[in-house]
Amino acid sequence: MDAERWQRLSPLLDALLELEPDARERSLASLREEDPKLAEDLAGLLALEAEGDDFLAEPLVAPMPGARPGILIGPYKLERLLGEGGMGQVWLASRADGLYQRRVALKLLRPGLADPNLRLRFTRERQILARLGHPHIARLLDAGISADNQPYLALDYVEGEPITEWCKARDLDVHACVRLFMQVCEAVSHAHANLIVHRDLKPSNILVTPLDEVRLLDFGIAKLLDTAEQAPDNTRTGLRAFTLHYAAPEQIRGEPVTTMTDVYSLGVVLYEVLSGAKPYLLKRQTDAEWEEAILGADPPKPSSMRLRNADEGGDPAAPRRRARQLAGDLDNIVLKALAKHAEQRYPSVEAMALDLQRYLDGKPVHARAQSLAYRLRKYAGRHRWALASAALVAVTFAAALGIVMWQSHQFVREGARAQALKNFVVGLFENAGSTPEGVPLDVRQLLEAGVARGNQELARQPEARAELFGVIARLRLGLGDYEEASSLLDRQAAIIDALDDVPPSLRLESATDLGHTRRMLGRYAECITGMRPWQELARREDHALPAQASEFYSQLGRCQQHAGERDAARLMFERSLALRRDPLRNEAGVVENLADLARLRAAAGDTAGAQRDMRDALAQLRARVGDRHPLAITLLRDLCALRRGQGDIRGAEDDCRKALSLALDLRGAQSRAAVDARRQLAALHVDAGRYSEAATEFASSQAWLLARLGMGHEEVARNYNSLAIVDWERGDTVAALRNLDRAIAISRQPGHAQMLASHLFNRAMILHGLGRDAEARLQLHESLRLREAMRGNHAGIVGDTLRLLGETSAALGDHATAERQLQRAATLVHEGYGPAHPHTLRGELSLARFRARDGDTAAIGQLERLANLAPGDIEQRRIAWLARAYLAERTCHGPRREQVLAELDALDATLQQAQPEGGSVVREIDAIGDGCRSAPQAPR
Repeated sequence: MDAERWQRLSPLLDALLELEPDARERSLASLREEDPKLAEDLAGLLALEAEGDDFLAEPLVAPMPGARPGILIGPYKLERLLGEGGMGQVWLASRADGLYQRRVALKLLRPGLADPNLRLRFTRERQILARLGHPHIARLLDAGISADNQPYLALDYVEGEPITEWCKARDLDVHACVRLFMQVCEAVSHAHANLIVHRDLKPSNILVTPLDEVRLLDFGIAKLLDTAEQAPDNTRTGLRAFTLHYAAPEQIRGEPVTTMTDVYSLGVVLYEVLSGAKPYLLKRQTDAEWEEAILGADPPKPSSMRLRNADEGGDPAAPRRRARQLAGDLDNIVLKALAKHAEQRYPSVEAMALDLQRYLDGKPVHARAQSLAYRLRKYAGRHRWALASAALVAVTFAAALGIVMWQSHQFVREGARAQALKNFVVGLFENAGSTPEGVPLDVRQLLEAGVARGNQELARQPEARAELFGVIARLRLGLGDYEEASSLLDRQAAIIDALDDVPPSLRLESATDLGHTRRMLGRYAECITGMRPWQELARREDHALPAQASEFYSQLGRCQQHAGERDAARLMFERSLALRRDPLRNEAGVVENLADLARLRAAAGDTAGAQRDMRDALAQLRARVGDRHPLAITLLRDLCALRRGQGDIRGAEDDCRKALSLALDLRGAQSRAAVDARRQLAALHVDAGRYSEAATEFASSQAWLLARLGMGHEEVARNYNSLAIVDWERGDTVAALRNLDRAIAISRQPGHAQMLASHLFNRAMILHGLGRDAEARLQLHESLRLREAMRGNHAGIVGDTLRLLGETSAALGDHATAERQLQRAATLVHEGYGPAHPHTLRGELSLARFRARDGDTAAIGQLERLANLAPGDIEQRRIAWLARAYLAERTCHGPRREQVLAELDALDATLQQAQPEGGSVVREIDAIGDGCRSAPQAPR
């Protein structure tokens, strides 16, 4: 079977294999009517699949013709086939022209990969690759084209075994495997230093000689980064000149190849060396399933793969020991190298090698979160004997000090409580050391055990038990376990209420933690009700306990802000800010309150002023605290939201990407900060027309939100709204309306008027697009009432609502009302957003389209102006596309019909390139084009 025929059969065969037998027969019957020969071929392949498990074990595509032992390729005589890959074959050959004797590995490229300039290109590659002088790289000796136009590459012939087989055959331990792999990193790093990307790193290209030395082979498809060919079109993979199982996602997608592509391939090889298996578990070993796994599936940890292999049979002890050695550092190193997005991998092979060396040296690796406990554990591992001696001295000193303190009887109440808590926590973590070796510590289980032990061991010390519950609740909050933290804080409050004399610090901390938890759960009214009784205590103690009082004011203010009590919230933020400036001099706290005040300014409608304040706060944080403070994540996300609201999509995406990168580094992928940053970035993907990426992000975020926040939380409603917008843009109106109904049901709870107005507007937009304008108008009237009732300057969003309301009135034939609504909308969006904002331009576009239908010359001129907008962000381009379509709509049935249809075809070609995933704007323009093409031409 030829390659072209197989390329057509392969995707159809994959689709049929996924179907049930009855559905498969129906599909084949339908195909027989269209292409009997194709259906016959597919039926034959399906019959082979049913006969045995070795289906497709042999390639169906015919091998490369011409190559056989004994023939001459250039000056080389072929001896035997060494291997075969996607680019061609590798033969053992010897020099046959008598100039000298040498055995080489001769790579024959497939004739279909040749081009008219192949000889010149091979000559240039040979000159450039001669730079690769490294003991772990097999040299490229020669390159050329034979008399029968067969391109070839001659390399050092290396006697050796693939690195995976070498390690497996000798049962090397983990450290030996890593040390051997470090030689591979050195070789690839040398190539990168010479601006060459290998692009096809795999075990068969990484041989180990009998002297235990690595040789890296086959730079024949390597990409030269310093040539003029490194233009955008030429950096893509084009033909599949790589091995699929070791290809990076960007190679599958045809995106530019960089040094981080080799990092990914090295990660796959290291995964296989350590775990004994490839990183993806597939039902069928087809190209389609491999591509789907590489692009979207998360590989299991190497340690998990080792355990899985142990469970499949044989002696499980050795694989389980190996899995324990892989768990932790090596798991994280390999998975970082295998990140789907290049920017999340190691920035270079040197960085990956450095982490592997740190693992070998017993130092903390950069692929893991650098928690204090982790760094201490690593330090203790490297200095165990010195620490043991120091611990003995410390214990002796502590015992002597304890005796002196006991004899002095000078304990105070706060000291006793703190000491009891300290002793309890130390004992809890000492018991955690009994966890079997290699089994990771379950933090949540440890916290549950802490609560149980606290009830027993601190039963007679209620203050210490209450403080312990507060500490564990704060840890639960950090893990995203909001309901568990709330339950624990309720128990803490009950203990405190039963005490006769409660220290003010404990009372304020308890109220603050409970308020914070209720805010995270969206229970703003409960937060305010629970904190207000202690507001006077905070005021009375704010000089004695400034840290506790300032945190109390901040949390109360945020709950008040969410509940719409902006003036009260401002007062709380200003009180907290004064304490943090003096006496606390808490720079991070000052920035946090400045950001709170900037959010209040944005909520009042002053987006530009809020953005300036937020930038000032971020600059102050970086100057006084540092670039990597967790608060920077929140500030960058706020800036992203503000810039998106002003129509600056590119700037917003830049801020959001920085926030996500910092959240992943500081908090981890499953943290609330990372999930929220991903959702925000997904919303920008929607703005840019990348709907598939957005759908994936929002779906995974919804599972996280529902698990931790529950069905009634406002963030769940916002995510349903986002899912609905993506569904609408992708054309799934049923799913879009279903998700919006869920969002509206949640946002109808008290305190969510602004969110409800937005969700109602989006539902009306979808109904208008479906032609259900009477229903849409009802939704818009409710949305307009809510938005007009908001305090502050919201002219822009009111105007945008009126704009859609005017469009529905026009669709229903109420032209007088539509004229008034569209005119007022254009005025308000201009007032609220300024002249260049996309909402302002959309308001002008709707009014001009309405008036142009009656032949208004000024309106037609306005459409022409909008159609010629200078290319800016994607929203401005969409305005220009719609304006061009509206101009064509009113003239396509006249004497310029053929010219207008040609203009619509050109616009359609532009849309296909700029919006490959379609969208509502594309559908609207397609509908206009279909109407123009189908309607009869008006008489001249």
